[in-house]
Amino acid sequence: MEQKKSNNRENEDLIIGRNAVMEVLNSGRAMDTLLVARGERNGSIGKIISECKAKGIVIKEVDEKKLDFMCGQGNHQGVAAYVAAHEYASVDDIFALANERNEQPFIIICDELEDPRNLGAIVRTAETAGAHGVIIPKRRSASLSYAVGKTACGALEYVPVARVGNLASTIDELKEKGVWIYGADMDGETWCQTDYSGAVALVIGSEGKGLGRLIKEKCDFIVSLPMKGHITSLNASVAAGIMMYEVSRQRSEIKAK
Repeated sequence: MEQKKSNNRENEDLIIGRNAVMEVLNSGRAMDTLLVARGERNGSIGKIISECKAKGIVIKEVDEKKLDFMCGQGNHQGVAAYVAAHEYASVDDIFALANERNEQPFIIICDELEDPRNLGAIVRTAETAGAHGVIIPKRRSASLSYAVGKTACGALEYVPVARVGNLASTIDELKEKGVWIYGADMDGETWCQTDYSGAVALVIGSEGKGLGRLIKEKCDFIVSLPMKGHITSLNASVAAGIMMYEVSRQRSEIKAK
């Protein structure tokens, strides 16, 4: 059966209807999030939910009227799913790419970054700056949606993006592997006067709140961009780009010696 898609231009990666969602699960195609109408559990929805839980897919209950709107009033039968613009990688894949290039790992971590265009721009810049991968959390974060893929302009084909259940635990694991964690936030060391030699993970906070308290505490260093105008913050992807290229610049200097 042909997969049904929402006629809402903003939801081009939204598959609607029970059979269509089940087809995506059976095909092995990457699924970001399952949306289920609140209280809906009858028929095949129970099986869909069970399979999504087994695969670690995020499941969200939503109001039925909201689901109607998201699906462009299409016949969703109480269920819809966001599919990914690209397969997710693992953190091990990121380390494997660094090893393949014979380089110290250079990783970008996005702490609850919710704007898909910001995430897409970060992935695109990560590719051009020589980063080996991007890590995002499963919840309260933009995922690899149509909008992310479009903004990334093909970079998803080259930059592994890993989606993890617990960002704090993942940072602990990175530290155990010898990676230094640099958080981008206010009141830190000046970004261009910081030593980024060795294995590096750069953490970018959310658009509104910046770094979460726990994530900030786990950072080995806090680095900042000076704000010389009246506005006190930069767009997350712009700040990330500036810092990524400083890491890249320092690495290029080390290679040249």
